[in-house]
Amino acid sequence: MNGDGGEDRGGTAAEAEADEGMRGTPESGPGADTGTAARLQKLFEGHRLTPTQRRIAHCMVRRAADAPFLSSVELAELAGVSQPSVTRFAVALGFDGYPALRKHLREVAPAATARGTGTYNEYQQAVQAEIDNLRHLAAVLADPGPVVRAGRLFAASRPLPVLGLRAATAQAAGFAYFARKVHPDVRLLDEGGTMLTDRIDAAVQAGASTLLCFALPRHPREVVDALEYARAAGLTVVTVADSAFAPVARHTDLLLPAAVGTGLAFDTACAPMLLGRVLLEAMCDALPDAQARLEEFDAKAAERGLFVE
Repeated sequence: MNGDGGEDRGGTAAEAEADEGMRGTPESGPGADTGTAARLQKLFEGHRLTPTQRRIAHCMVRRAADAPFLSSVELAELAGVSQPSVTRFAVALGFDGYPALRKHLREVAPAATARGTGTYNEYQQAVQAEIDNLRHLAAVLADPGPVVRAGRLFAASRPLPVLGLRAATAQAAGFAYFARKVHPDVRLLDEGGTMLTDRIDAAVQAGASTLLCFALPRHPREVVDALEYARAAGLTVVTVADSAFAPVARHTDLLLPAAVGTGLAFDTACAPMLLGRVLLEAMCDALPDAQARLEEFDAKAAERGLFVE
């Protein structure tokens, strides 16, 4: 499936590199230990990793349950890199070599739990994988600071441009739809092409200070270019992405990760959608007139008979 948000089984090597080549497998989906994934991400944070090393890191996060037991050759094959690259990756993290890194991961790995995932069919596995993604998101939100900061940035930006292309279009459109009920000027940027930078310029000229981006795999090159342009224009970029190691990370001021499910032909995005609603809540908390706007909308909707009870 070559479509957006699906498996790429026939792309070129360059396309695979752009997509980071790290798609989950059914074995790693529902059984992945979200606590291990969080520990891995924390281990990688604060290190300046090369693109190849980020590829390895992303692979380990996606295969969190298996990571402590993979040989360097197995990890290299999964990540699509050379075995020496895996060794250099371990050294970049401060270990003497890959065996030392694997030993550390085994020491901190929790005991395996018998979940009986082997009895699930492929549809159930996809649902279980999304449940795991939501549990991981809940754990991340134990620190509400980044979300609160994002909500304040959105509330202060007039207008607020919201970017989402291809697979991320639905997430951006959903956020913009509800945000317009409480924010005076929300501008949805859901079409690429030469007009995209013009619309970013128009938002900046109108007074925008922040841009919200939803970035999901497969990551369009246009999104990376647009974020780079937006930052150069003076906008603070807040991005909801599938991974802290997504290609958009280096062009983002505040990255909020929410994993996608990869067990079906097309990716599932329950966690990014829910994180978008959480960000809406944080923005409402930062807008003093949000409640009044909602009540006004409800009153007008009742007068016009918009909804069937």
